[in-house]
Amino acid sequence: MKFVDASVFVHAFIKPKRELKPFELEIKNNAKGIVRRIRDGEEVCMTVIQLAEIANLLENNLTLEEAFEVEEFLLFSENIKLYGVSKADCLKAVSVAKQNSIGLSDAIAYVLMLKNGVNEIYSFDRDFDKLGVKRVEMII
Repeated sequence: MKFVDASVFVHAFIKPKRELKPFELEIKNNAKGIVRRIRDGEEVCMTVIQLAEIANLLENNLTLEEAFEVEEFLLFSENIKLYGVSKADCLKAVSVAKQNSIGLSDAIAYVLMLKNGVNEIYSFDRDFDKLGVKRVEMII
């Protein structure tokens, strides 16, 4: 099972306001491929923190109806495991974030990955490269 970072859904669903550069278009297409695999039943996981990040970004960039469609998919799909986050998890994550100069939500993802034995993440965020987990951003 792979963890899914919010960056996947951001790249897959948010409509750019300008023409994308070739490398950006490749990221968008890869993100759509990852989402397609999840829709087809690949088992993945995320925390409520990533869900909230996705919701916030989608609700600010899509219609509410479009955002709700993605949010309900994430909440109701049996192949998506959603982990809760405790205060203790957040305290560990703050330490990880400080030690690695990364954001708190990425550190929370990392802490929950370790806690649940997950060592791969679908993400376009290079901060995960600092943490020793396998980051997957391309679907072949």
